[in-house]
Amino acid sequence: MTIDPADLLARLIACPSVTPDEAGALDLLEAELEAIGFAVTRLRFTGDGSYPVDNFFATRGQGGRRLLFAGHTDVVPPGDLAHWTADPFAPRITDGKIFGRGAADMKSGIAAFVAACANIPPQAGTIHLAITNDEEADAVNGTEKLMRWMADNGHHFDFAIVGEPSSAETLGDSIKIGRRGSFSGKVTVTGTQGHVAYPHKANNPLPVLAAIATALSTEKLDTGTEHFPASNLELTTIDTGNPVSNVIPMSGTLRFNIRYNDSWTPEALADWVRARIASVDARHTAIDFEVSGTPSRAFLSPLGPDIETLSAVIAQRNGQPPEYSTGGGTSDARFIAQYGPVVECGLVGPSMHKADEHIALADLTGLRDIYISFMQRYFALETA
Repeated sequence: MTIDPADLLARLIACPSVTPDEAGALDLLEAELEAIGFAVTRLRFTGDGSYPVDNFFATRGQGGRRLLFAGHTDVVPPGDLAHWTADPFAPRITDGKIFGRGAADMKSGIAAFVAACANIPPQAGTIHLAITNDEEADAVNGTEKLMRWMADNGHHFDFAIVGEPSSAETLGDSIKIGRRGSFSGKVTVTGTQGHVAYPHKANNPLPVLAAIATALSTEKLDTGTEHFPASNLELTTIDTGNPVSNVIPMSGTLRFNIRYNDSWTPEALADWVRARIASVDARHTAIDFEVSGTPSRAFLSPLGPDIETLSAVIAQRNGQPPEYSTGGGTSDARFIAQYGPVVECGLVGPSMHKADEHIALADLTGLRDIYISFMQRYFALETA
């Protein structure tokens, strides 16, 4: 049985699976995978103060090398529909491209690796698929718990591929071998409210906030490491909630985010932030610093023969090997990396999260072919 990746992608786009509603996408995948011999387990995770999420684990084969494909069916909301040429959940094919929410991020990756699996004989080895519908939002009831469940139930892997859009400009020009971590914080400065005409009776928190902002943003965290660019701190807001011009506010907050490399841990970053805050003259204000949310750690997948095989497959197709990248934001690969080596290998993604999101159909079939060629070598199926 063969699976047309374009047809499968179109049917997946038609499922409006905005986090956390899977909207029939997992039912669709279950039917496709069972038809090519996969055993499917549906898993609903709840708790951690978030919404319940349906997840999906499929496996085929026993023994031999174990390969994991992973991805997510959930998509971000389409936003203002006036910016879309057509219904974002009605797949549209024009000029060799398919349009729709999730086309790039990342239903195309799922369609490509499901179609690729249909071309690999069941006896080749063990193939696992881990699919979540909780990547684009809180990500607390998705891949992290799915990986834990897999390990608890004896479903291990030797190598993993996440089908996120990893290519920069052309298919296969880049694969991600790691990701920077993300660390967010909030600093609150509390003074004394008062009238602007009587500043001696008040204590303005804004100069202290400005000094903290300068202290945080003017000192470099590092200069980068072998596989990672320099860590960067970005201020995202300074706010007092003060709508008038004749009142000195009582308090204000500053928020920031740090994208950091493998020379840092969240604990070390928190200490660095506290030291920078302590360097500021507080002028009798109270300063409180807290970490916002759960930091995601930087990770680097160990380089080895499987990454070299994937690189060789892409080099044979493109005439040159892919760049090994750790750029971009976070992804669910950070959870998978705790259990084994993982890379991200997918399509070109500039249109993801935008109106009229799309991918080239030629890239979709090209990605399927990359996955097939990789699996042929991974499972030693190639013939002379």
